[in-house]
Amino acid sequence: MKRARVRLGDLSVGFTQALANTLRARNLNPDPLLEQFGLDARRLSEPRARLSIPRFMRLGHSAISLCNDPALGLEMGRHSRLSQVGLAGICAAQAPNLREAARVMTRFEPLYAANYRGRSGFCEDPRGAWLQFYSISPYNAYNRFVVDSVLAGWQVNLGQVAGQAIVPEKVEIEFPSPAYGERYETQFGCVVEFGAATNRLRLSQETLDLQNPQHCPGTWQHLLELCERELDQLTRTRSLRERVIQLIGPLLHGHEPDLEEVARSLQMPSWTLRRRLAEEGTQFRTILNDTRRDLATAYIRDTELSFGEIAYLLGFASAEAFQRAFRRWLGQTPGDYRRTQRRTAQSPVPGKQQPGSLNTG
Repeated sequence: MKRARVRLGDLSVGFTQALANTLRARNLNPDPLLEQFGLDARRLSEPRARLSIPRFMRLGHSAISLCNDPALGLEMGRHSRLSQVGLAGICAAQAPNLREAARVMTRFEPLYAANYRGRSGFCEDPRGAWLQFYSISPYNAYNRFVVDSVLAGWQVNLGQVAGQAIVPEKVEIEFPSPAYGERYETQFGCVVEFGAATNRLRLSQETLDLQNPQHCPGTWQHLLELCERELDQLTRTRSLRERVIQLIGPLLHGHEPDLEEVARSLQMPSWTLRRRLAEEGTQFRTILNDTRRDLATAYIRDTELSFGEIAYLLGFASAEAFQRAFRRWLGQTPGDYRRTQRRTAQSPVPGKQQPGSLNTG
């Protein structure tokens, strides 16, 4: 039986508008590049249209090559608009203050973006809050711009809510300072710490309390209801197996999660989880193995990660252990599988231009 293709994550095609506007600001026409990735006017106007995260990374890498600026992501943030992320963005734009806007942007993130590795978060304390972006490490030339554009975009978007520029107290970024590192403090206007444990912005209580001059209480409540309805529609049909699969991904990093760990995340006794999975005709070990296998093929097919990096992301003790498991799953080595997938992706279809033919690895 053919298995469904696992997606590492996707996001609204609206995110490409910031990239396109950044290129236009440099007197570069983004349309040929967008069309090469299958993003013509019809596709960009489709409600709920999504772009896979690996494809978005390749698009960004191609745009960086086009303008020869590795800091393109920071500039993308300056061209970001809340309306580009759909209903959740429009709702955040009607929030009474920045605190509620940040809550909306993170609570309703599934309406405009999904990543198997985790979700963004808004963590409050008595002195302020951290607005946190999930890890996409290990980092390379394809994905640093995503962190840059998201953090800079948050800063700009919150400023749009308040009607004034927002300066975080601090910015923390996971990867080491890149060659363009001096441009971060210019963008954020505050101390930027590289090599941190996560990617996040620190917001003071004073900043969080800033009021939205465009707030209308009735419109705000109506938009909240619509967002809640959309979110419920996304999650109501998930089986327990699907919920376990969603939890396994972030837990895999560097170790193999067990039944008890997943049960704690679901806030249920391990014996209950075991029984309910049996009622669905499956068991935890089967789900774990199937998830690892499907993620392995997705990482090899859709990313530039080394096999050692993939082994870590899937919780294997070594690259050798991962390669042995992969050979059991698919009857071939990871290297053979990647070469086959790349030959397939690069095979021309007669009479048809291949979208995304730049950097299709």
